[in-house]
Amino acid sequence: MENILKKIITKKKEKIKIYKNELSENNLLNNIKKINNFLNFKNELIKRNKEKKISIIAEIKKASPSAGLLVKNFDPLNIAKLYVENGASFLSVLTEEDFFLGKLDYIKSIKNNFLIPLLCKDFFIDTYQIALAKSFGADCVLIILSAVDKILAKDLYQTANELNISTIVEVHSEKEAETALSFEESIIGINNRNLKTLEVSLNTTINLFKILKSHKNPLVCESGITSSEKIRFIMNSTKIYNFLIGESLLVDSNIGMNLKEFTQIRP
Repeated sequence: MENILKKIITKKKEKIKIYKNELSENNLLNNIKKINNFLNFKNELIKRNKEKKISIIAEIKKASPSAGLLVKNFDPLNIAKLYVENGASFLSVLTEEDFFLGKLDYIKSIKNNFLIPLLCKDFFIDTYQIALAKSFGADCVLIILSAVDKILAKDLYQTANELNISTIVEVHSEKEAETALSFEESIIGINNRNLKTLEVSLNTTINLFKILKSHKNPLVCESGITSSEKIRFIMNSTKIYNFLIGESLLVDSNIGMNLKEFTQIRP
């Protein structure tokens, strides 16, 4: 199977060039100063984690390379409203344009309408993108270790720390998990989906938890969570209480009821 990740990153480089021509970094920093409703994504997750409360980071996305078009009459504000009303603790907003049909504007409009911590879910390969995401209202960004080398990952992480925006460092392999432990201030996300083949296995979380359990900040289980049973399986096996869930909510005919069921699970 062709490496999807490589194709996404090639396209992303083109998009960054366009943004850099339109918006200088100074423009971005000035736009950031105008936003007064940023939330501390990491601190909120730490607080909920200490109380052993389940946290659902509910994802808003129109499409994905693995599933194609997920939502036909896609309205990010309407989906955000359903998520907020039915107990989502955080929102993840897919902003990658070509393969997930996302837009940074979705973050801006959700930020203007709801007081809930927002993760900008994209492929961050340039420190410029950190300021760009924050200038649209993001409270947290994703650093995918399989998409960047260790030096660039550290640059992204340090830039995020300087701009006071939370980070989720995403891992899929044992090697990436060991690397992620050096990102001490970050949340760590375990992606059960292999981004190169798109195969999904919950055993990824079970196996990588053994390496990551010493990390001082919360861990998040990502991808492949399609039922309450799977949430309980991960919680019982790892004591991870945080789940990033997208496709299984979005393709369900009753998003709200499904999400509410997930949020009411108790350890």
